[in-house]
Amino acid sequence: RKPIIERLSEFENKGIDYIIKDPEKYRNKKILIAGGGDSALDWTIFLSNIASEVNLIHRRSEFRGAIDSVEKVQNLKNNKLIKLYVPAEVKTLYGKRNLEAVDINLNNRKMRIEIDHFIPLFGLTPKLGPIKNWGLEIEKNAIKVNNSLDYQTNIPGIYAIGDVNTY
Repeated sequence: RKPIIERLSEFENKGIDYIIKDPEKYRNKKILIAGGGDSALDWTIFLSNIASEVNLIHRRSEFRGAIDSVEKVQNLKNNKLIKLYVPAEVKTLYGKRNLEAVDINLNNRKMRIEIDHFIPLFGLTPKLGPIKNWGLEIEKNAIKVNNSLDYQTNIPGIYAIGDVNTY
């Protein structure tokens, strides 16, 4: 999922990445990771050993990731190995050709952070594709299943598990 920020598409592949394919790309760079789930926490932990500066921003004070990862991120923050901004949101992007800085809103206070890369990790937007036309019962863009029994859909013999269905 892409955040709704003006000029976002202008900096895609010029400082904004939605997936990390090669962590070496961030060696000795200033990065800002946004998100509160496992991906954001895990990459914050991993990249703290590679990047020159790691900033993690999340719109809530609590995280949705694994407790162990949350504790590791807190330890990195306490040891001043990362900067943590909560509750906060990225509001504005700056740069000429490539991303150079962002403004964040932290406790109703505007703050500018100079960065080389912004990595928003807000999860995926599920798309059902051709499955949507199979006659399955759909609820909020997800397949409705009997999750108290066996995850069967409304069509006998078709089952669904994972992010594609309701729980």
